[in-house]
Amino acid sequence: MANIKSARKRAKQAEKTRLHKMGLRSKLRTHIKSVISAIEKGDREAASSAYKEAVPVIDSMINKGIVNKNKAARHKSRLNKMIKAIAA
Repeated sequence: MANIKSARKRAKQAEKTRLHKMGLRSKLRTHIKSVISAIEKGDREAASSAYKEAVPVIDSMINKGIVNKNKAARHKSRLNKMIKAIAA
């Protein structure tokens, strides 16, 4: 543990930030998994609605610094591609 007062404060802040970001990352993964589970069931309507709910969450994680914009775009692209494959 840190001995200097400012270092103790930074350690507390870092832990608080870590816990907050863990919750956001979990939310992101949950939304992605809900889309994937609907795709695996073969239900295109449920997958589309889950995708529509997931996209704003994925986009908001870019602004919060949880994921890079390219990673978010990759997730959205792959999920959309999987949904379109159901119809084919």
